[in-house]
Amino acid sequence: MTTIADSLADALARQIASGAYKAGDKLPSLRELAQLHRYAKNTVVAAFELLVSRGLVEPRRGSGYFVLPQQQAAKPAEEDAGSLGRAMDIVWLMREQLKTQPDAIAVGDGFPPVEWLADVRLDKYHPKVVRTGLGALFRYGSRFGYAPLRDHLVRKLADFGIGAEPRQIVLTHGANEAMDIVIRYFVPPGGKVLVDDPGYYPLFGKLKLAGAQMLAVPRLADGPDLDVLEQLLIAERPRLFFTQSLAHNPTGSDISPAKAFRVLQLAQKYDLLIVENDPLADFKPTALPRLSALDQLERTIYIGSFSKSFSAALRVGFIACGADLASDLADLKALIHVSSSEYCERTVDVILSEGHYQRHLNRLQNRLGEATRNALKLFDTVDAEVFARSPQSLYIWAALPGVDDSLAFARELLPRKIVMAPGRIFSVDSTQVSRWSRFNVGAMADPRFAKALRTALRRRGS
Repeated sequence: MTTIADSLADALARQIASGAYKAGDKLPSLRELAQLHRYAKNTVVAAFELLVSRGLVEPRRGSGYFVLPQQQAAKPAEEDAGSLGRAMDIVWLMREQLKTQPDAIAVGDGFPPVEWLADVRLDKYHPKVVRTGLGALFRYGSRFGYAPLRDHLVRKLADFGIGAEPRQIVLTHGANEAMDIVIRYFVPPGGKVLVDDPGYYPLFGKLKLAGAQMLAVPRLADGPDLDVLEQLLIAERPRLFFTQSLAHNPTGSDISPAKAFRVLQLAQKYDLLIVENDPLADFKPTALPRLSALDQLERTIYIGSFSKSFSAALRVGFIACGADLASDLADLKALIHVSSSEYCERTVDVILSEGHYQRHLNRLQNRLGEATRNALKLFDTVDAEVFARSPQSLYIWAALPGVDDSLAFARELLPRKIVMAPGRIFSVDSTQVSRWSRFNVGAMADPRFAKALRTALRRRGS
């Protein structure tokens, strides 16, 4: 019988084997692992002892457990422990990205700086949320989500040129739950799915967990590589294509109008359904081309979120699609989660109802434009190669001069409390060495980053 300690030891062993933990790296502390997984400390101790017995780690008195060189390590136990095992590398990467370190500059962060969102004073909205219907807050909400917020979203989508009715919108626990619901509905084990490469790595983890076969579509500065896309459509006949048209994560690129039309032509020709994730919609001009606006939700499923523009803690996202599909997805959501959080949905609805909302978005876009200009100037001064030069983008995908392996360079900057997001994280094949990294323009504004970057590059060039 497999114990919890066995499972934890196997998970850590897989991460060591894959290179997530290198020789000499310190494993998370007993307390960290116990809190993260809600295990008893004795369970974590037992897992560490199993790793020691396999020759994978060694204890150092008063310091913790450290990974041994691979040539001294025995092969980890069962290499493939099912679908969760296949997704464990992604889980580890997500944990690393979500860590908060005091005084660290998270230049690879996926979120805008907290100070950009601080004027959305969530504390002041509670009395107004309660006044919208106290009795309902003690019960589950509708399977579609809070109706007044869905009405608001109809108007918001209309600003993007997407025509939708309330019955075409399903509220979710953030954009990630929205993707999870779509995957559960459409993707059987072994199903073939197209994804951007580089792309959104939590999506890769979800697809691995579902046992899907990911087909990589290279991302170019103006959108997907159409030649590769059509070749894959002909040869593999996938059902879905997960993509980000605007403010692409991680490259920061935007699809061109011509390419957007061509993608939809290919979708029509090869019976392809496109899942368009648009988490940074509030940071971009409404007139930019979106596949869902050109297609009007015929062959597109649109996913949105308020995590980046309001607060990730609210966890409010949504799916917009055809009415019949929306009803099916709402049923699936009810089966899995019963309902999403009506309290959070009411909070977002109250925020959207106030005039302050548009002023907040204007400030966000102005801050983003200024931060993007400053970040591009910095990269130009160090002769970095920039993948795409959007006038306002939270992310910049860049290759630094003399840096052939961005993961190794990220390790060099860690002692200076600079936390980067190396390119291999965002690749379908995360074992491939990458020159590229994702940079958050808001975090780059900290002068300590420019100083640390220039110092590290000078040392490499000397």
